[in-house]
Formats: sequence, structure tokens, C-alpha cells
Amino acid sequence: MSTPLEFNSARVSVVGTCNDAVSEDGARHLDDNPSVREPFTKAFFEDAVAILATKPSSAGTLLSELLLRHYGVTGAIRVLSSEAECTAEVKLLTGDQLILKTSTRPEGRDSFRFQVAALAGLEGAVSFAAPHIVRTNGAMLMFEEEKICGYLQTRISGAPLYQVTATRDVLYRVGQALAGLSLALEPLRLPAIHRPVLWHVGCWSKLMGLEEHLPPEPVAASVRLAMNNYVDSIEPQLREVAWQVTHNDPSPFNTLLTDSGVAFIDFGDGCWGPRIQDLAIAASLVVTDPSLTLGGAENLISGYASVVPLSALETKLLVGLIKARQSALILINYWRAGLFPAEAAYIKKNVGRAERGLSILSSLGVEEAELAVRRAVT
Repeated sequence: MSTPLEFNSARVSVVGTCNDAVSEDGARHLDDNPSVREPFTKAFFEDAVAILATKPSSAGTLLSELLLRHYGVTGAIRVLSSEAECTAEVKLLTGDQLILKTSTRPEGRDSFRFQVAALAGLEGAVSFAAPHIVRTNGAMLMFEEEKICGYLQTRISGAPLYQVTATRDVLYRVGQALAGLSLALEPLRLPAIHRPVLWHVGCWSKLMGLEEHLPPEPVAASVRLAMNNYVDSIEPQLREVAWQVTHNDPSPFNTLLTDSGVAFIDFGDGCWGPRIQDLAIAASLVVTDPSLTLGGAENLISGYASVVPLSALETKLLVGLIKARQSALILINYWRAGLFPAEAAYIKKNVGRAERGLSILSSLGVEEAELAVRRAVT
């Protein structure tokens, strides 16, 4: 029979709170004023590519056994689509719904150590919601066996942003909640924040190596223009903006509207990056209205800036980052869809949004873009 679950209520704000201690040197950037070129080397990029070029691992029939062994519960299990790990929905006999994540790949351990520490560190937040970690029978944030590791979390009930009408008010509230998430993540010092993540801005300058997978014009031309601008004008200035732990994927699929407010899920791409990166990512996928200068992203940006004001440099770089992120998404997902055609629909779930958004923003000049952001935040 299933037994009651107790959730961890301890806030994580220092390194070493997971199963394995992590040194302070391993948790911070080289000089705390990081360059996007170091330590994001060719090897870092190649490791990140290799991770997404491999199908997600699956524990298969072991999931029920792992659930019982490490948490003392049983339930109905349904495997969900996932990018790099095995994600399964668990329905307990009590009616509670949970998410079980497992991985048999070596890099999965670092990813999970980051994820569980981030989620534990966000408990108690009031301006947004996030899943809660369910402790193991041994009171650990995750379980680690010789060939597999994983963790269990609550499942948040709500409507994903992509399923609702994104009104001005909705986007403004999402922006406010995202800023709250940035503030909550800022003081956290977590393990594995420098593990290879292809979605990190440090990899974007190398993504044009995947351009053979781009769709036909005009998308391909817009991607090249945006990525060239990123390399020449945006990337060299990123070391001058604030860096911290970021979610790194607050997409419409990972942003939920619940009865109590906005929630964020799936911290698997989280890492150490420019704080403004989360705003750029979220804004990049809500650019839908060609009658507006920023395609409707104005409202999300305005909500964010009402809580976390943008610096002059962040205001200047934001639209260039948005276009680069849209281009990165197009490049990576067309490449991965070619590798895994059976999963192409899931892989490309955000591609249409990115292509539409990039088409709206492509003709926007640097000065015009900066002015539009200024208007949005004042």
C-alpha cells in the first residue's frame, strides 16, 4: 500500500546539500564575472551536443521497483516524452500525482543533482510555484544506485501557457512570476551548474555548425542574420551583465497557470548564465502579433521589469538575445528531429512559435528594438 509522503521544507542556499558534497570551486564561475567564451570551450560544446544526440534513457520495468525501494510507495506509472531523461507520471493509490525522473546515463547524475538542489532551494517561494522534492526513505533529495539514479517530485496541476489565451494580463503576470523566480534563484549556490548544456548561451556561437538542417528560406536567412548579430554584437557584451543560476527554459510548456498563480516546472536545462537569459527565453516564445513592435512580448517584459528592473545594457541586448534564442531553438530542434524522426513532433513542439516570432522581429533594427524595450519597461 502507499504511505503518506513528507516533503522537504529545508531551503537550499549553499553548495553540498545533495547526496554528494560539491566544492565551492565547482559551484561558481571562474571569476564571478564570467565570459561566455570561457569555460565554454569546443570540448564543452561537443559534450553538450553528444548529450542531446543520444536518446533519453529508460528504466523500463524497473520504475515500479525503484519507486517501492526508495520511497515505499506503489502506483500506476506512465512514461512521458522527455529530451534527455526518463520522465514518468505516477498516480498513487491515494490519488496523489507525482513525477518520477530517472537516468542511466553518467551525465544524468550531475543534471539531477542540480535539479533537486534547485527545487529544494525554491521551497517557500511566494511569488510563483515550483514542484516539491519528495525525500527518499533515507531522507535524501535523490537516489543513486550503481547504474541508475533519480528523484521524485510533486506534480503541479495547472494549464500550460501554450494552452491558454495569452492576454496582456496573463503575460504581465507571467513576467512578474519569472522575475520572482530570478530573485529566488539568485542567492542559490548549487552543484553541477557548469555541466554541458547545449541550450546555454555559451554554445550559441557554435550552433551554426548545424545550419545544414535549417528549413528553406526565409527562415534560414533570418537565423543566419540573428546568429551573426549574436556573435558579433551580443556575446562580447554578456560578461558585463549580471550572472546567476537560471532556469534556462521557461517555455510555454514549462510555465503553468494554476489556481494560486504561475508555476514553473522542468529545471533540467538550468545552469549558471546571464540573469536576463530567462527573460529572453520566455519572451522569445510569446512573439505572435505582427502589429506590435515586439510581437506581444512587451507585456511579459513589462511584468518582469516591474519586479526586476533591467539595466541599460540588458535593455540594449534583450531583443538580440531573443532573436538568437529563437534561432538556437530552430537549429537544435531541426537537427534533433532529423536524428529522431519518430519523436519529431515532440522535439519540434516550440519550433513553429520560434519561426513565427523570428519572422516578426527580423526586420527590427537595433535602435528600434532598444526603444521598444524601453517603452515596455517604463
